[in-house]
Order: sequence, then C-alpha cells, then structure tokens
Amino acid sequence: MTQRLITHLRHVDLAVPDLAVQREFFTSTWGLKEEHTDSGLTFLAAEGSPEQYVVRLREATDKRIDLISFGAGDAADVDTLAGRLASEGVRLVTEPGTLQTPGGGYGFRFFDNEGRTVEISSDVAVRQHRPIEEGESVPVRLSHVVVNSADPEATVAFYDRHLGFSLSDTLMHPRMGSMMWFLRTNPWHHSMAIARGPHPSLHHASFELRGVDEYMRGTGRLLRAGVEKIWGPGRHLAGNNTFSYFLDPHGNTVEYTTELDVLDEDTWHPHVYDFSNPEVSDQWGTANAMNEFVAAKSFNDPDKGLFVAPPV
Repeated sequence: MTQRLITHLRHVDLAVPDLAVQREFFTSTWGLKEEHTDSGLTFLAAEGSPEQYVVRLREATDKRIDLISFGAGDAADVDTLAGRLASEGVRLVTEPGTLQTPGGGYGFRFFDNEGRTVEISSDVAVRQHRPIEEGESVPVRLSHVVVNSADPEATVAFYDRHLGFSLSDTLMHPRMGSMMWFLRTNPWHHSMAIARGPHPSLHHASFELRGVDEYMRGTGRLLRAGVEKIWGPGRHLAGNNTFSYFLDPHGNTVEYTTELDVLDEDTWHPHVYDFSNPEVSDQWGTANAMNEFVAAKSFNDPDKGLFVAPPV
C-alpha cells in the first residue's frame, strides 16, 4: 500500500437522460438541497455536510457515472498524487489546476483501471451547513459509494497501490468466492467498496442520516412515497451500519444508512465474512431475504462513460 494522501469522499456525479425527474426525486423525496444550477447541471448538497455538494446531476443522452470525487489535504498532496499516478502509467484526464465547480479548489482527474473518471481536490470552500435536528430524516452527508467491477481484484489493487486505500473487510460466499471489498481513506469503515459484478457500473450511493430514528423515519417516508425498495431495513455486520436500499427514477440504487463504524486503524484487522450466513447480511433479521433477484437490481446498466471523460 502506498502512502495515503486522500482524506475523504466528496461527491458522486451522475449523468441521466431526464434531469428534471432525477432532480425532483433527490430534492423533494430523498432530502438533498439544490444549491447551484447551470445549463443542464444541478448541484445537490446534504444539509449537514460542509461539502459544496454531494451529488451532481448532468443531463445527457446516456446514463453513467460522470465521476467520483475525493478530497486531499492540500495542493501539495494533489500535485504529489497527480505526479505519482502519471509516473505509474495512469492516464490523467486533466492536469492539476483551479476547479471551475462550486467552491472552487485545486484538483485533477484521471481514469481508474476500468475507465471511471475520478477527481482529487483540495482547498474547496467550506459550505455553510447546519446540525440536523432530532427526528429530521434528511441526509447528513454522503457516506460511501460502491461500484460494480468485472475485475474486482484488479480494481481493489488499483485503489490500494495508487491511492493508498485500506481494506477494512471482505464479503465472500462459499460457492462464488470473494464478492465485496470495503475500502477506507480515513477511520470510517468504508468510503468506497468494490463489488463483483457482470460489468463496471454504479452499485449504490449511500447517504448517512442523523441516527437510527431518523434513518427509520426516512425509510418509512420513502415507502409511503411509493419509491421501490430493494432491500432493508436492516443492519449489516461489516461496518455495523443500517441499510435501506431504494431505486431512483433511472434505476440507480441509493441507500439510507447510519452508525457506520469508526475504526481504530492502528489495531484493526480485516475480516472475511461469509454472507451465506444471514446474520452477516442483516444482524437484525428485519430485511427481506437477499437472493439473486435482489442482488441483480444493483448490477445496474453497463456504464457508458468508461474512458470517456465527462464534458464538465
């Protein structure tokens, strides 16, 4: 593992054919706040987060992940990461420079091993945010992003070798082998995870709520609104976080969660959990059974943005 210079997850940017429908879902139903708009672009913030935005939506013909953005400590760390990646043969999309997105900052973009666009940035202006009130069932922050990979072992190795991500835990199945790897960039159990899938795509984006009561209120609010629930409510063993998975209007999986473990990184040793054991998937036993039909919902459509940088 290389030296860790990435500090945290900033935002996930999605391209969708129907921007108006997606924006309405994320604001009126999911609980994000529209902070900035531009031609064909919407920047959505979480009320409790200092990040300028946690989701960017762009109207496009093809549905895709536009990019996944991570923070670095300062401009020197951004330059170090860019130089390291270039010297190791990673293809840069943009050189380090001033960002033209809300909050500004300094950053660059590159393609990972499967062609996803990743952005690393520092010095982005802090957004004015507020504490989430008791009983308020809106996201506090973007918790983590999980991607499907057709070659997950290579993808895990890429984020370890080039970006210093640490392995927290692995999920396996006796018949299928290793299936999901949880990666961290700070003491949170994971800010990214890699899932074995038929093709590269978004598996899910997860949003942290204030606590269990707010998480359950949010889950209930989505159910009452008629949003399709895939799986939950329950509590995972890896990460010890709660989960309720839903489908957005374009078929992306989005999750409400809370109480993700914060690790003592000096003493933590990764586990390998067998998720054929029902208590690994759901300690509470309250979620619908995980099976191949439920799992397939999060395979998503093949990402059409691989090795094609978003236009903005």
